[in-house]
Amino acid sequence: MTLHINESEVRQLLTMPIAIDAVEDISRKQGQGNVLVHPRRRFELGGGGFFHLMAAFDKEAGFVASKQYTYVKGKLCFLVTLFSATTGELLALIEADYLGRQRTGAASGVATKYLARQNATSAAIIGTGGQAKTQLEALAAVRKITAARAYGRDAQRRAQFCEEMSRRLNIPVTPANSAAEAAQGADIISTATTSPRPVLAASDLSAGIHINAIGANHAHKQELEAAAVAKANLIFVDSLEQSKQEAGDLIIPFQQQRQRWNDVHELAQLVIGQVPGRTSDSQITLFKSNGIAAWDLAVAVKVFHLAKENGLGRDLPFYSSLG
Repeated sequence: MTLHINESEVRQLLTMPIAIDAVEDISRKQGQGNVLVHPRRRFELGGGGFFHLMAAFDKEAGFVASKQYTYVKGKLCFLVTLFSATTGELLALIEADYLGRQRTGAASGVATKYLARQNATSAAIIGTGGQAKTQLEALAAVRKITAARAYGRDAQRRAQFCEEMSRRLNIPVTPANSAAEAAQGADIISTATTSPRPVLAASDLSAGIHINAIGANHAHKQELEAAAVAKANLIFVDSLEQSKQEAGDLIIPFQQQRQRWNDVHELAQLVIGQVPGRTSDSQITLFKSNGIAAWDLAVAVKVFHLAKENGLGRDLPFYSSLG
């Protein structure tokens, strides 16, 4: 039987600490060469719509997952399929909007754990959507964040975001009138926007700051101006292969200096200690996140097991006539 797990059930089961542990664990396996990652592929559906597909294989645990999703008329529909690599069985179909937000936030949490200053206490969030919420939640899970500022273009949405996150995290989250104002004095910045043009400038970055840039996963889009990227002393990504295809934040400024890719490393290498992270409190560190299927796989496995333990989901009789 295949277990169908819906959005409501994923929300019941998946906490940020669980997601962070899952992403850190799969990153460790990835660094050790025990995870295969198939980069995202996308094609146009016409009328501005897209279909996306990505996949990963955890050789050690014996699970394979794919994520497929559409973007049509402003709406995203996500689905993760989880298979056993041992039996070939389709174990689960998981509705994956919330799952995706959690795993993306968790990845920034892992990067922040390894790269932000240990004494970091203040955060800035650029963007006020669902992804921005899990970004801030993840930062608060790995550092003792005592205050945050948020900026988004819509003033009402910005105020609602700050009210909700202040209540959820029990810290003051205050609205800023610009990205520069939000970033002022922050120890950690996460950019989580859909903007095709830079929202963060080099002048917004103070010494010692850590940046998680999670938007702009198209080759022609940027959240960070080129000078801001140049200011970073250390740059990490989730997948070099995928970043060279779709990380506009790096592709565009590196066009005339392709050797700069030689100084970019994967988060998995950092997690296993293959490459060093921050070595001084004055360094500026950057994690450019595009989102890889290994994270979906890791979190989907957690959700699947928790659903089974808690009697959630419903069995679907896939392939029942093949026995």
